[in-house]
Amino acid sequence: MKKVQSADGTIIAFDQLGKGPAIILVGGALEQRAMDSETAQLAPLLAQHFTVFHYDRRGRGDSTDTQPYAVEREIEDIEAFITEAGGQAVVFGISSGAALAMEAAIKLGDKIKKLAMYEAPYNDDEAARRAWKEYRKQLAEVLAQGRLGDALALFMMLTGMPADHLDRVRQHPLWPMWEAVATTLAYDAAVMGEDASVPTEKAASVAVPALVMDGGASYPFMHVTALALAKAMPHAEHRTLEGQTHEVAPQVLAPVLEEFFNSNAA
Repeated sequence: MKKVQSADGTIIAFDQLGKGPAIILVGGALEQRAMDSETAQLAPLLAQHFTVFHYDRRGRGDSTDTQPYAVEREIEDIEAFITEAGGQAVVFGISSGAALAMEAAIKLGDKIKKLAMYEAPYNDDEAARRAWKEYRKQLAEVLAQGRLGDALALFMMLTGMPADHLDRVRQHPLWPMWEAVATTLAYDAAVMGEDASVPTEKAASVAVPALVMDGGASYPFMHVTALALAKAMPHAEHRTLEGQTHEVAPQVLAPVLEEFFNSNAA
């Protein structure tokens, strides 16, 4: 484990693997280095060709946290890794981490050479936007009361888990690890925006080559969203990974990322 200090003094813990061009992996909600997540499994695969920075986002794992939270602070965390890498890197983000990676690509300009995103969960559907606003409201309430387990339950139900499965999921071996970082669900919510609608205007500001992906066996709205984002970006391509769900197989994703990051896309 290595550590880097962000602009506001927050200490961000990371693993550095491999050798080659720098790639920063931005995990989604609740992800941590200690978890056997898709991002964690992806890191050693990419390390065959890249210098991989796999980190605990602020407030998670071995990283510290600084209040008040702002999306800009998480962008500064990514910038700290770019500095560590020598001034330029490519960035890959998954789920809400893909939304954060896009924000960083807009803010940091040519410090990020290329951007790859897998299933940023924006959704233009009216009912989904209403559900997202209600989720953010309830999340703020339970977190203000220190009810971390209830915050986690809200997130699980937002992502489609039936309420009557909650008791069983609370017995999951990873539940304590998830619950310990439940406050950071508010961070991902802030990254996704007020109603989590597809930010096409913002996406139009992504000036670097981008790859926007979705899974062919995932939620249908993910495909619609990925197409909209790719169309809005000036230098983007879209790709559907056949047979993949939101929990994408790292061995399928790794060669796609390798091809894109090594290409001369412009």
